[in-house]
Amino acid sequence: MHSNHLLLEEPIRMASILEPSKASFFPAMTKIVGTLGPRSRSVDVISGCLKAGMSVARFDFSWGDCAYHQETLDNLKTAIKSTKKLCAVMLDTVGAEMQVVNKSEKSISLQQDGNVILTPDKGQEASSQVLPINFNGLAKAVKKGDTIFIGQYLFTGSETTSVWLEVDKVDGDDVDCKIKNTATLAGALFTLHASQIHIDLPTLTEKDKENISAWGVPNKIDFLSLSYTRHAQDVREAREYLSKLGDLSQTQIFAKIENIEGLTHFDEILQEADGIILSRGNLGIDLPPEKVFLFQKTALYKCNMAGKPAVVTRVVDSMTDNLRPTRAEATDVANAVLDGSDAILLGAETLRGLYPVETISTVGKICAEAEKVFNQDLYFKKTVKYVGEPMTHLEAIASSAVRAAIKVKASVIICFTSSGRAARLIAKYRPTMPVLSVVIPRLKSNQLKWSFSGAFEARQSLIVRGLFPMLADPRHPAESNSATNESVLKVALDFGKASGVIKSHDRVVVCQKVGDASVVKIIELED
Repeated sequence: MHSNHLLLEEPIRMASILEPSKASFFPAMTKIVGTLGPRSRSVDVISGCLKAGMSVARFDFSWGDCAYHQETLDNLKTAIKSTKKLCAVMLDTVGAEMQVVNKSEKSISLQQDGNVILTPDKGQEASSQVLPINFNGLAKAVKKGDTIFIGQYLFTGSETTSVWLEVDKVDGDDVDCKIKNTATLAGALFTLHASQIHIDLPTLTEKDKENISAWGVPNKIDFLSLSYTRHAQDVREAREYLSKLGDLSQTQIFAKIENIEGLTHFDEILQEADGIILSRGNLGIDLPPEKVFLFQKTALYKCNMAGKPAVVTRVVDSMTDNLRPTRAEATDVANAVLDGSDAILLGAETLRGLYPVETISTVGKICAEAEKVFNQDLYFKKTVKYVGEPMTHLEAIASSAVRAAIKVKASVIICFTSSGRAARLIAKYRPTMPVLSVVIPRLKSNQLKWSFSGAFEARQSLIVRGLFPMLADPRHPAESNSATNESVLKVALDFGKASGVIKSHDRVVVCQKVGDASVVKIIELED
């Protein structure tokens, strides 16, 4: 896997670019989050998505009720069993999202230079003259000249189903707007985005709390994607809410940065959250187009240095209706990988797209190619410099393991962990080979029954670049004498051999705890 690593700075024969890539067990180090919906909820399609490389399934509660999503999740569980591919579950909240409700679902035509009124009166029927919205405070938040965007839910940007409006005047609770482009709004739900304006809606709404307790708790969700995170306090409040819900105290919170407000408080949000989702659809509306790339590069760099997973959205919109991405999109996916993103999130492309499996497969192939030219050497030096000295004990072990693996051209790094932290630290240094994270379950008791921890930790590494989890037998503790560790190591090596990642005479770097000491060792395999 590491041997076909090349750097763009080195002279490459142009013809060699066209040579087909070798197939490998892990399609790419970069992970893919797929949104499951109408086009991707059958067992067959989900199985196809898992085989193509999806490792996290996102359930978007902006539409669909708990029963609908439960049916999809049950199908996902069936697909996981039949494909033997691990997959984590992410619940995406609605958050402070303004929506236009079109009960009749009839198409609405809007003509350029005409006017349309946005009203909080939900009793009104949506038409070319009036659009009812789910928020009473819009009139207080906007002023003449402000920009408002309305688009089909999960619009791809290429459709003629989105419209730009300019506020003409505010009349009581109603907002009268001038239409800037001709468009036809189709569907039952449109999202409304007021550019660079503070919207006084809670980040975690009552509806979100209902969904989390009714659906999230029984399904022990791995990730909560907190839509419209604007302040670090939003993350703290969400964590406080989850901590009261038993098992969900282990759920990781990913802050979704969707507007200027979230961008302004990015550093504080990053400190509080377990990971970040760059919601480029909404950000693209809030930011001037020439600033979008700059935000992406800066945000990804900050996440990488903090060792927290960063997820980029909205990459291959055109694949919602087409079998191939555009040239710009293919380049965009590669750049997201080179900029340092851990995972690519697919929304409309898998939710209502015609080619969910092909989209995941295509994105995975582009990621794998980009990873070959990722400048690991430069990245490693930058990370070590950023961490500074003296390094913490764990940080020193993690960076040493990666350096050793690269020097001896190891085919894989095996890390024993019970919390998952050590494995995530190794992955932070972006080794060129996969990191097998062997999660050793811990026995817990609440005085009524015994239970094992570990499943959460294993699934939560499915969103981290280069990290591939396996759950060990709980009879082998992570911190123990070398004899029991040897047997776990044998299981991990056998798994590596069976999956084709490890071959005879390969070198493997192992990172483990023996007693109180952390040990990095290099082993060479015999025939």
